[in-house]
Amino acid sequence: MFFRTKRSGNREYLQIVASHRDGERVRQRVMATLGRLDELSASGQLESLLRSGARFADSMLVIGAHERGEAPVVSARKIGAREVVERVAGERQFGFSLERAVFLTVLHRLLASGSDRACEEWRHDYAIPGTADLKLHQLYRTMGWLGGPLGAVPAEADRFALRTRKDRIEEDLFLERRDLFTVLDLVFFDSTSIYLEGAGGETLGQNGHSKDFRPDLKQWVVGVVLDNEGTPVCSFLWPGTADVTTLVPVVDRLKTRFAIGQVCIVADRGMISRETIAETTRRGWRYILGVRMRRFKEASVEVLGRAGRYEEVHPKSRDPKDPSPLKVKEVWV
Repeated sequence: MFFRTKRSGNREYLQIVASHRDGERVRQRVMATLGRLDELSASGQLESLLRSGARFADSMLVIGAHERGEAPVVSARKIGAREVVERVAGERQFGFSLERAVFLTVLHRLLASGSDRACEEWRHDYAIPGTADLKLHQLYRTMGWLGGPLGAVPAEADRFALRTRKDRIEEDLFLERRDLFTVLDLVFFDSTSIYLEGAGGETLGQNGHSKDFRPDLKQWVVGVVLDNEGTPVCSFLWPGTADVTTLVPVVDRLKTRFAIGQVCIVADRGMISRETIAETTRRGWRYILGVRMRRFKEASVEVLGRAGRYEEVHPKSRDPKDPSPLKVKEVWV
């Protein structure tokens, strides 16, 4: 269970919500509405409620002791997601440690990148517990298992509808680390393209605008979603190019998989078209868009032409690594 705010007019109400899995979807049910958020905060009732509930949670007692300087100094490290991988694998027997194979390939991609064949050679230079006996064909089986579909395979045109074991692991990891204060009101989505070489590239990829200046090779697009603390939530992979047609289905998948309530899309001009704006408006999604000033009358005439002072947010600097100088003003149209 977790807290969530719900807006009604100009007021925000605090609710206790429970998440549960219903088949392939994660659904939410409102357990209780506690009242107006501003009144609860001003009266001290919210803090009193949290302190009262914290008495029954060992972890909150530890946090409270830490804030008072009473907690002992300890060190703890947790790496990987062994329990989640083993749970998704169920009773299936592989004849080798599936979790160790996943860990090895992920570690290799973080440190050196490259293919599974490169990973199998790379591991000999490192002492990674539990991986000494892994063979190349077992790494191939592991990757095939992660990308294997859950349920029926959708039509080729619906490229975002395919649900794999990798998706299930991402969702279970998110639910496992979620607490009362974890929300996905704000997420960051970015994408890049990777080109493919060899016979696999010819059959799996699609031609499109290449950031690597290799229009002769087919490519895939990799998209990653981070929460507002910079923690990865999930990833997407599809053939072709990241364009305006991908934005809406990506948001749809996020809402379905992680029970996101409100959506606000922040995008640059490369991800936006009039069709995308019309669709986001129809769905009731909020958006913040960057546009070319010369092409949009609202920007060039009604905003820039409006009287009013600019406020300097970031001054010009001699350090080339600093952000560009920025001045802003707000205009209501």
